[in-house]
Amino acid sequence: MKNNKGKSRSLQRTVILLVLDALFICISYFGALLLRFDFSIGNLVKLYPEYLNGFLWSMPYWIISTWVVFYCFRLYQGILQFASVADLVQIIEAYAVLIPVYLLGIWFMQLRMPRSYILGGFFISFMATCAIRFAYRLIRFAFQSRQAKKNDLGDVVMIIGAGEAGRLLVRELNGSDKVNAKVACIIDDNPAKRGHFLEGVPIVGGRDEIALAAKKYSVTRIILAIPTIRNKDRREILDCCQKTTCKLQIIPGVYQLVDGSTTPGKMRDVDVTDLLGREEIHVKTDEILSDIKGKVILVTGGGGSIGSELCRQIARSGPKQLIILEIYENSAYAIQQELKRSMPDLNLTVLIGSVRNTSRVRYVMETYKPDVVFHAAAHKHVPLMEDSPNEAIKNNVLGTYKTAVAAASAGVGKFVLISTDKAVNPTNIMGASKRLCEMVVQMMDRRSPGTSFVAVRFGNVLGSNGSVIPLFKEQIAAGGPVTVTDKRIIRYFMTIPEAVALVLQASYYASGGEIFVLDMGEPVSIDEMARNLIRLSGYRPDIDIKIVYTGLRPGEKLYEELLMDEEGMKETANKLIHIGKPIEMDDAAFQKSLMELDEASRSESDRIRQIVSEIVPTYHYKKEESKQ
Repeated sequence: MKNNKGKSRSLQRTVILLVLDALFICISYFGALLLRFDFSIGNLVKLYPEYLNGFLWSMPYWIISTWVVFYCFRLYQGILQFASVADLVQIIEAYAVLIPVYLLGIWFMQLRMPRSYILGGFFISFMATCAIRFAYRLIRFAFQSRQAKKNDLGDVVMIIGAGEAGRLLVRELNGSDKVNAKVACIIDDNPAKRGHFLEGVPIVGGRDEIALAAKKYSVTRIILAIPTIRNKDRREILDCCQKTTCKLQIIPGVYQLVDGSTTPGKMRDVDVTDLLGREEIHVKTDEILSDIKGKVILVTGGGGSIGSELCRQIARSGPKQLIILEIYENSAYAIQQELKRSMPDLNLTVLIGSVRNTSRVRYVMETYKPDVVFHAAAHKHVPLMEDSPNEAIKNNVLGTYKTAVAAASAGVGKFVLISTDKAVNPTNIMGASKRLCEMVVQMMDRRSPGTSFVAVRFGNVLGSNGSVIPLFKEQIAAGGPVTVTDKRIIRYFMTIPEAVALVLQASYYASGGEIFVLDMGEPVSIDEMARNLIRLSGYRPDIDIKIVYTGLRPGEKLYEELLMDEEGMKETANKLIHIGKPIEMDDAAFQKSLMELDEASRSESDRIRQIVSEIVPTYHYKKEESKQ
C-alpha cells in the first residue's frame, strides 16, 4: 500500500515538472521575443507577424526535445528537497546537449528568428529550469527557518567539523521536517575556513572557541562530525565540549560510513570510551584465524563478560566446534541464543557445570577433546571475595588446577588462563587467588609437555559485569550520589572486544609457560571518569549529581601494576602484547601447598589468608581481616 502511494506521488511530481518545464520554455522564449521589441506586443503583431508564427511553430519542438533530453539526464527523477550541486551539473550537461538539438531544429524548420530570441530564450529557460529545481528547497528552508524561530523547544546544534560529513549533517538537520533541530554554528580547526559559511551556517572558529560559541548561540547539542578523527584529538575536543552543559553526540567512524552500514545522520551519544584518548587496538586477524579455524575450542565461564565476547570472536573465526561450559544457566542461555541467531551454522555445544567439579570437568575434556581451552571461569569481585575468601580459593585456584589437570590428561594442545593485573603484588584475596592460578599454569606447563599452558594478564575492561561504568550509570540514573572510593585512584582500562582480541592473538604466540601482559595504555583517573560520565549524561558534577568519596575498600589499591619486578619484559610481534619471564619455583612444594589450600578452603578455615600469604610472598593483608 505504501509502495503504491509512493509511486503515485512520484508520478504526480513528474507530471508537474513536465508541465512547469513546458510552461517556462514558452514564457522564456516569448519573453526573449518581447525583449527584442521593447515589450511592445502591438509592434510584434503588426510589424513582424512572421516572428510570432515562428515562435508558435518552434515551441512544440523545443518542448518535446527538452523533455526527452531532461529525461535522459534524469532531471525528472531527482528529489527536489535535496537538490544540490550535482543536480546543477546535470542541468548544465542537459543544456549542453540541447544546443546542437536546437540548432538542428532551426535548420530543419528553416526558422528565421532574431538571434536575441534564440540566445535569450535559451538562457532564460536555463535559469527557469534551475529555479524550478531549487525553488522547492529554498521555500522549504525559509519555512523551516521561520518555524524554528517560533519553536523554542527545538535543539540548537553546534557541529564540529566543516568537512563533507559536517556538510551532509547540516543538510540533513536543517533540511528535515522530522528533526526538531537547527544548526546554528560550525567549529573547525582549519583557520582558512573561519569566517566562511557551510550550507548557510557560519564557521565560527576552532576547538578553543567551543565554549564561547556554545554560549553565544545558546547551543543545546554538540555533534562531533569528523569520522576520520584520531582518538587523541577526539578526547581533546570532547574535553572542550564538556566545559559546556550541552548534550554531546558523535557520528559513526569512517569505516561504518564507507561500508554503508550507517549514515552521518545516525548519531550516537558520546560514551566514556570516546574519552580514553588512545587509538583503537588492532590485531592480526589472519593469525587468530589460523589458531582457531577448524579446531575444537572450549571456553569455561563462557557466559560472563569476557567469556561471552571470547565466544563471539571465536565463533566468527570458524572453529570446528565451540563448547561453552558455564555454571550460571541464565548466562549460558543468553549467549547460546545470541550465537544461534547470529551464526546459525556454528557447531555449538553449551554445557552447564562448575570447574570445581572434578568429575564434570574431566568428562567434558575426555568427551569433546578440545584443541584449545580458554579458562575464563572465575570469581572476580574484590569486595565480595574479601568477605568469602575460601570461595575465591575453591573456584579460582582449585577450579583452575582441576581444569588444567583434566586438559593435560585429555591431550589439549593449548590452555589459556584469563588473569588480571590484580595478581601483581596483590593486596586482596581475589588478586592473590589469580596469582596462584598463574603459578598453577606455569607448574602445569613444566609437568605436561604435551600441552602449552599460558596466562594472559590485563586490567579493567569497560562495561564488564561489576565494573565501575555500569555502577556509575545506575547511580546517575537514580539521581546520585556517585560513589568513588578515593580521589587519587587510577586504573588501566580497555574495551571488552579489544581485550579479547588481544587474548586470542596472545594465544597464537603461546609456546608454553608465558604470562602475556597486555599494554593497557595510560591509566585513567576513576574520579575524572565519574565526572565525565556525569557530564555526558547532561548533569553538572557536584551540583546536579554529587560525588561522594567512600574510602578504599578492603584489599583495594590506589593503582594496579601489570608486571612484578622480577618478571622482566619481552616484546612480541604485536607491540601491545608483552611476555613476563616465568618465575622459578619449587613445583613439588607448590603441589603440597595446593593440597593444603584445598583442605583449608573445604573446612572453611579462617587461616586461608595466612596460608595464601605463605605461598604468595607478594600478598599482604591485614591480620584483623583474616576471619571468614
